[in-house]
Amino acid sequence: MGGGIAQVCAQSGYPVLVSEISDDLLRKGLASIKSSLDRSVQKERITELDRDTAIDLIRGTTDTGEFGECDLVIEAAVEDLDLKKRIFKKLDGICPEHAILASNTSSLLIGDIAAVTGRKEKVLGMHFFNPVPVMKLVELVRAAATSEETFNAGQEFCRSLGKTVVTARDSPGFVVNRLMTTQILGAIHLLESGTATKEDIDSAMTLGLNHPMGPLALADLIGLDTLLEIAENIYNKLKDKQYTAPALLRRMVADGKLGRKTGGGFYEY
Repeated sequence: MGGGIAQVCAQSGYPVLVSEISDDLLRKGLASIKSSLDRSVQKERITELDRDTAIDLIRGTTDTGEFGECDLVIEAAVEDLDLKKRIFKKLDGICPEHAILASNTSSLLIGDIAAVTGRKEKVLGMHFFNPVPVMKLVELVRAAATSEETFNAGQEFCRSLGKTVVTARDSPGFVVNRLMTTQILGAIHLLESGTATKEDIDSAMTLGLNHPMGPLALADLIGLDTLLEIAENIYNKLKDKQYTAPALLRRMVADGKLGRKTGGGFYEY
């Protein structure tokens, strides 16, 4: 997600500083961005000049101290509230006073993340969708303390990336994940109960509802560990039983079968 966000920002003409926790992960991330841009050239979606210009706008670092001159920082770490709080607290002490801090969280409350900063009015949610260069939507999430100026700036920025913006109140899962999570968990419950095979469940949704991808294939794309985190985050806030994770999902995550990123989940890749 972080690589995809960096890519679309650079392709829109913004100079981008990307950070990773190690040199190895940073190299892999930058290589992934280049590969994505190379594929776009091969498919004639962009020119070689477009690719080279975007790459030249991206600089990598493992030192978050370099964010001291950034106007906008978008955090895209895993769905762990304590981790995100540590990141935002650190950024708050590094970034200039005018800088906006945004989170790409898909389920956590922005107000909880912003609480550790001294600039609650400059914190908002900016939830992109995967793969970022392809998906047109951004959920812009406004917490109670987010200022009108910050919200408007975030909206203008996302639109400058060519994205369609929908606004959500600061609530668990916002719009898309609040709806999508119950559907995927429901599909897992159907599979777990033996009601239908994974292939038939996905075919029913793609052919019956004209969805581009079935819910179990989508779970593999999202990552089963991420799906579990999203479900638990929403459940912990709402205490709504429909967000209770199925035992099958928990077993697969415990076994390291996380979907496409590990080569296997509900399907093999």
